[in-house]
Amino acid sequence: MTTPVMDPGRAMMTLLSPAGKRDPYPLYEALRSYGPLLPLGPGQLVVTGHAECARALREPALLSTDGAVQDSMMPGWRDHSSWVWLTKNMLFSNNPDHDRYRRFFSVGFTPRRIAALQPAVERLIGGLVDRLGTLGEGGAPVDFMAEFAFRVPMAIMGELLGIPEEEQAGFRGHIGAITTALEPIQDLAQLLPGDAAMEELAVYFRDLVAKRRAEPGDDLVSELVRQLDTTGGISEEELVANFMLLLVAGTEAPMDLIGNGLRLAVEHPQHAAALREDDSLAPGYVEEVLRFDPAAQALNRMAVKDFDFFGVPLTAGTKVTLLIAAGNRDPRQYADPGTFNPYRTGNHALTLSGGAHYCLGAGLARMQAEVALPAVLRRFPGLALASEPTFRDQLVQRGFATLPVKLG
Repeated sequence: MTTPVMDPGRAMMTLLSPAGKRDPYPLYEALRSYGPLLPLGPGQLVVTGHAECARALREPALLSTDGAVQDSMMPGWRDHSSWVWLTKNMLFSNNPDHDRYRRFFSVGFTPRRIAALQPAVERLIGGLVDRLGTLGEGGAPVDFMAEFAFRVPMAIMGELLGIPEEEQAGFRGHIGAITTALEPIQDLAQLLPGDAAMEELAVYFRDLVAKRRAEPGDDLVSELVRQLDTTGGISEEELVANFMLLLVAGTEAPMDLIGNGLRLAVEHPQHAAALREDDSLAPGYVEEVLRFDPAAQALNRMAVKDFDFFGVPLTAGTKVTLLIAAGNRDPRQYADPGTFNPYRTGNHALTLSGGAHYCLGAGLARMQAEVALPAVLRRFPGLALASEPTFRDQLVQRGFATLPVKLG
């Protein structure tokens, strides 16, 4: 019998420390030693199992963090514009609003539309690889996160939404402040940077909607403004809220996927060499990055009624923390789950959510990483770390703050 290595309450608290955010995986294993479902005090359940997380993501009785749920989880949130805006987008909504948002915006993310973006993705990434080479001439260290991993999805979202190139770099601070608002917090004052960033983005997208209404282009904003004015379906405020979601989620998640993918390539040169030589390995490599070291580590749900969940009775109002990154390393689901193996078959990572909330931009996020990582590895076969990377002070959306590299 294995002895649990850490008290579960202590493990959860340690997860929120800087050390825990840098390397949460041993703490997930400590929690897993108590089983895939861990009641943690009255009205709180922590989930570490793959099957259990997958079911929770599809369970209608477990609600996403909409306004009503936030009233219970974070009293006082209505005084903070970050969460006021967040609860108007599809990620933080439940039916019937969620279905309404999803139907309206799905026109922009059909498989055909994503496939049609491939030439633009390849063109933009090619230009950013050239730029990276210029910055790293003569062995100068380059922050891969700021100069490439962020700029790739930002350029692609700029192409999609019609955001001019000269405005794109300025969004990084706003996006970081908003994702920090998603973290577990002890003091609502921690939301203030996200509040300010969200208000600035709201002004930006209101202006962009007005410009595209007056002078339509061939971008997604123009198309959706036209759809709103023709058929309705959502309010203009909801349109702006979901444009902000597309920018933030469509930049942050692919940025971390590319950053984590590069770090894993440096740590596993044999896989980097194979990927450099054979583009067809990219989908398997990216899928394993999504499983092994995902950006999205946790999601919250709340029980809307009393029901039985894998033998654990849940009462209405129970807070459920889905540690999806722990589920991605569940030994009941994966052989040798702590090993990075891009040739793994039957990979069903939880990272992009599931059910009704499955990531609308999943195909586009994968495409970016599948193009970007081989392109960087081919162009810079001698790429190596210039110094130790640093992590953002985040767990829910975990990733590097800096990733200094020398291009060789």
